[in-house]
Amino acid sequence: MDTNQIKETIEMISEENLDIRTITMGISLLDCIGENTAATAAAITRKITTKAAHLVEVANAIESEYGIPIVNKRISVTPVALLAGQDPHPDFVLLAKTLDEAAKAVGVDLIGGFSALVENGCTQADLALMHAIPEALASTERVCSSVNVGSTRAGLNMDAVALMGQVVKEVAAIKPENAMKLVVFANAVEDNPFMAGAFWGVSEGDCAVNTGVSGPGVVQRALAQHPDAPFQEICEVIKQTAFKVARMGQFVGQQAAERLGVPFNIVDLSLAPTPAEGDSVAQILETLGLSHVGTPGTTAALALLNDAVKKGGIMACERVGGLSGAFIPVSEDANMIQAAAAGQINLEKLEAMTAVCSVGLDMIAIPGATPATTIAGMIADEAAIGMINNKTTAVRVIPVPGKTVGESIEFGGLFGRAPIMAVNDGDASVLIGRGGRIPAPLHSFKN
Repeated sequence: MDTNQIKETIEMISEENLDIRTITMGISLLDCIGENTAATAAAITRKITTKAAHLVEVANAIESEYGIPIVNKRISVTPVALLAGQDPHPDFVLLAKTLDEAAKAVGVDLIGGFSALVENGCTQADLALMHAIPEALASTERVCSSVNVGSTRAGLNMDAVALMGQVVKEVAAIKPENAMKLVVFANAVEDNPFMAGAFWGVSEGDCAVNTGVSGPGVVQRALAQHPDAPFQEICEVIKQTAFKVARMGQFVGQQAAERLGVPFNIVDLSLAPTPAEGDSVAQILETLGLSHVGTPGTTAALALLNDAVKKGGIMACERVGGLSGAFIPVSEDANMIQAAAAGQINLEKLEAMTAVCSVGLDMIAIPGATPATTIAGMIADEAAIGMINNKTTAVRVIPVPGKTVGESIEFGGLFGRAPIMAVNDGDASVLIGRGGRIPAPLHSFKN
């Protein structure tokens, strides 16, 4: 790097909120399956505390040596529903507590993988895990959970969709903040380093390191220097900026992997906002020329941003993976919070935006009285968008008991503040109650 590039990177970190949002170590637990849950739990503890023993130490050393902020250190593991083995009555709450204690022992912020992959149907273990999610999240601090209910290849498991609508309600009824740690997916990816949806897929290796890089402020500042540029030039600016950001993620990931003695896997270049001033994806869209996020044209602007970020990132790294693009969580984005509180953006517009961004309806607070069937309907809608468009979509909504539209809930820190958003008062119960499956689309058959 020449002097100007070094200076530019320093400015990105000090002035534009550039950071490594996470170093996530993926650990396969398939070799931990024992004859019963207790034996499995003991093996899980041994493996995690061995493989990740130095993860936080190494991340802190890299942060100190190079002056690059590494915000989170995390672990993702094999979907826990797969670890039931021969135990006819697996204790998934025990496994959740085991993951939590292991995460605390090695000092990571979060551990993901209390998960089930049920797009093609549910085993007894899958059902047991899904029913255990409310207690598991209530009795742990660092465990995150996800369930994949659909895919382009398999269609939508509507029985699982209906169940997860109820599970979301039960999780939030105990403590609304627990719902922040639960995501319902379609087309979930196996190498995602971002929480709450991270898990380590069965096609991954025994252990590897992924990095997640985020820099909405860097992109916004670059675009602000081209106020009258045509779209072709705007796309080029975003690509070049994403390239620089992704190179930093590649460097940090390789350093961490080498020091930990494990392979380096992927860089996830996702513009993940925070409530901090100048760290907003919505502000990028407004810099492109919208009076506020939610204005007609928002979906087109987001499509441009998402595509240009991917194009820039993929040229910068050996392997780009995870979700990579732009996230639109309401509570974690300062400008999105303002728009939601002012009624300038609604759930229907957010749903439209999810057709072109990296994830889906994310970190959205809704009235506590919202029926479970309505939440299931929201999950079904998002999963359908993912299934038809061959992309990852997800729902992370928080029904807040006792709160209604016009109020808000404070989460604090990176999770921000969520205005309670209005939900369509129609009744989806008959639709959701049909059960069964929505078949995969015609274009899923590509053999």
